Amino acid sequence: MYKGVADAYGHLRAGPVPVLPAMLEAALTTLFAIGDVHLNHRANREIAEALQPDAPDDWLAVAGDVSHDAEHLVAFLATMRSRFAKVIWVPGNHDLWSRDGDPWRGVARYDHLVDRCRAIDVSTPEDPFPLWPDPDGDIVVAPLFVLYDYSLRPDGTTWQEAMAQAVAARVVCTDEYFLDPAPFPDRGAWCADRLRVSRARLDAIPAGQRTVLLSHWPLHPGPVRRLRHPEFSLWCGTRETADWHIRYRAVVAVHGHLHIPLTEAYDGVRHEEVSLGYPRERAARTRPTVYGLRKILVRPVGLEPTTERL
Repeated sequence: MYKGVADAYGHLRAGPVPVLPAMLEAALTTLFAIGDVHLNHRANREIAEALQPDAPDDWLAVAGDVSHDAEHLVAFLATMRSRFAKVIWVPGNHDLWSRDGDPWRGVARYDHLVDRCRAIDVSTPEDPFPLWPDPDGDIVVAPLFVLYDYSLRPDGTTWQEAMAQAVAARVVCTDEYFLDPAPFPDRGAWCADRLRVSRARLDAIPAGQRTVLLSHWPLHPGPVRRLRHPEFSLWCGTRETADWHIRYRAVVAVHGHLHIPLTEAYDGVRHEEVSLGYPRERAARTRPTVYGLRKILVRPVGLEPTTERL
């Protein structure tokens, strides 16, 4: 039943990795990525069910916003873990939403999701960073949970002024109603704590070792400039991470959230927006776009890491 969906979306494989002869392609292992699966949409569930690795040792990085339903999120990750050699997850804002009666809110919800991921052998931002084997030296795959602090707003404006502009444009993020920051007083304070935790972990990576930075929210502000409604930028990250792709020697930075699947370069570093997004968004696009798994890195089959984790 999923063959038609796969055919409609170009076999669910895309990315900047060059097309290789079939014999050589078969000798490669791939780190794939996808984000913003939003399983509450039936068309997205069909696409998600069809996701498969190309080789037994392929990895999958999931850039958040799988589902606001924790059970659906965990079930999707468990299915992916049964297919991929390693699965790495970072939370998106939808993953962290809490409704009335939800026993898990704010930090407690995030901690609960981390515990559930560990139970099914899925890596999270709280676990040791996996090492991707590479002929030029292992690459640290660093899942990050950094949130946002309303700093991505027009220069010279306060966040209150920017919020008023968003209200007037009717583009206020639903996070304002469902993303509880408890026990922090607000989401900006939670973001500040997540930045502190993330910096400490990244600073501990040995000097000279390269990284893949995985986040739900874009780390660089550049992709945010492509938003159809610029007022929404308030909920799209923080200026504090703008140089992390350089500071932490990234070979690629992977993110979702914007629902604008693109490959861009900043300071010579590749940035991949890997969102699946909403069916209505895909239907409205006029340019050819392949949705699904994005190829992030490839390596020869059989190459093993020098150490398992960092």
